[in-house]
Amino acid sequence: MSRSCEGRVVAVTGGGRGLGRAHALAFASEGARVVVNDLGVGLDGLPGADSPAARVADEIRAAGGEAVAHAGDIATSEGAASLIRTALETYGRLDTLVNNAGFLRDRMLVNLDEDDWDAVLRVHLKGHFLPLKHAAAHWRTEAKAGRTPVARIVNTSSGAGLLGSVGQGNYSAAKAGIVGLTLVAAAELRRYGVQVNAIAPAARTRMTERTFAEAMAAPDGGFDAMAPENVAPLVVWLGSAASAGVTGRVFEAEGGRITVMEGWRAGPTVDKGARWGVAELDEAVRGLLAGSDVPGPVYGSQT
Repeated sequence: MSRSCEGRVVAVTGGGRGLGRAHALAFASEGARVVVNDLGVGLDGLPGADSPAARVADEIRAAGGEAVAHAGDIATSEGAASLIRTALETYGRLDTLVNNAGFLRDRMLVNLDEDDWDAVLRVHLKGHFLPLKHAAAHWRTEAKAGRTPVARIVNTSSGAGLLGSVGQGNYSAAKAGIVGLTLVAAAELRRYGVQVNAIAPAARTRMTERTFAEAMAAPDGGFDAMAPENVAPLVVWLGSAASAGVTGRVFEAEGGRITVMEGWRAGPTVDKGARWGVAELDEAVRGLLAGSDVPGPVYGSQT
């Protein structure tokens, strides 16, 4: 291993299983001391019977690394603050925050209950905002005291947030919101030595193994493209000092493929120089669309 994170302290939310576990183990293998956060809930966000964060922390320590478990609810202000406090009280610093926690409550829009909408937006979007806010407040204080950090935040979006996904209106909206949050945080926090990026991973986890079971099944032999461990190296690099100068970007990661995602930007335009009439717009707008790129298909759609 390159030990690219030697001396760094990294907090990983949702670090008890799947992608989060892979990230935590990968950071530890590169020399980081890791705060493993996981509330220990089921796929639907309801309380579970075990402590996956403690298991992963034990796994890191058994391999010779340093880790501590944190079981707080990072979608509450106190839980998010205690995550940052745990890093500072245990290791005396925080260098990287990986926002990864989440769960699913999939429904078609006409069947989607308000509670299921709120729950998914809460854990994904609010669960990104609050740890980010508390970590950023600490780093701002450090910067103002003349100790400008080499700080990193890695957020977790999804292809569903970039293109949409049928049956996942709540999840897609939350993941799209995370992209917007990433862009704003990158712009606001740059002055304090904080870089903020996001990934849109594709991997076999509890949230994907049922919906995409056949496509994401592990092969009998050869490269397992859907293993969550494939995504972790990019997250480690983004969370390390080596990624200097990279901020406000979104990367899609799947198997051995990494793609820089390019978001909304101005396409074809027309300016009349005066107010449009409704009847005029049919020809004008259709002309603009004819000269524009066709959006990628929504996941799960028929076209």
